[in-house]
Amino acid sequence: MKLFVSRAKETPRMFRSDFAEFFSRVHWTVPLWLYVPFIAYLLWESFVVHRVGALAVAGLFALGVFLWTLAEYLLHQFVFHYHPKSEWGKRVIWIFHGVHHDYPSDPLRLVMPPVVSLPLAALFYGAFMFILGERLAPSLMAGFTLGYLIYDISHYAIHHFNLKGAYFGWIREHHMRHHFSEPNRGFGVSSPLWDIAFGTDFQRPKAKSESLS
Repeated sequence: MKLFVSRAKETPRMFRSDFAEFFSRVHWTVPLWLYVPFIAYLLWESFVVHRVGALAVAGLFALGVFLWTLAEYLLHQFVFHYHPKSEWGKRVIWIFHGVHHDYPSDPLRLVMPPVVSLPLAALFYGAFMFILGERLAPSLMAGFTLGYLIYDISHYAIHHFNLKGAYFGWIREHHMRHHFSEPNRGFGVSSPLWDIAFGTDFQRPKAKSESLS
């Protein structure tokens, strides 16, 4: 059973300024061009400059991917779905995320524009440097950035590709329920892990065998 009806691939105008409007639109491949070289550089810095061991790099990298899933969940729930009272605040939240709920098939506003993702990346990298120091932070940031890329590209794919397979079908259904059924649940996009952990997953019908027991 289909959970949604795809809307036209309309890209609405958000700003009066052509300059601001230009930077609000981004092709889905832009994050790949920006962040794949960045990940490669961070790994080079870890191995060559700081001479961190392979196991330590692998562990920090995996931890970074894991931490991104948590950051994704928290940003989506508490920032993008924040409900401000002021008109100015409502406008800001609409620019950041509301426009995506109003135009979910807009192909140019499905990945985070660099004017938002670059400052966020600098903020997180600064936090990692403060906590771990300059020797270990690059490995963690490389994994964190890969997690972000998985989120951004999978988000685009969920809305524009007919994803197959058990896992991809699951996350697609999960995100479509968030859009068209219960917007106050299902905040994980690349993974429903934290929705399950924090009780914001969707109530799913029990199997017949369970209901008859």
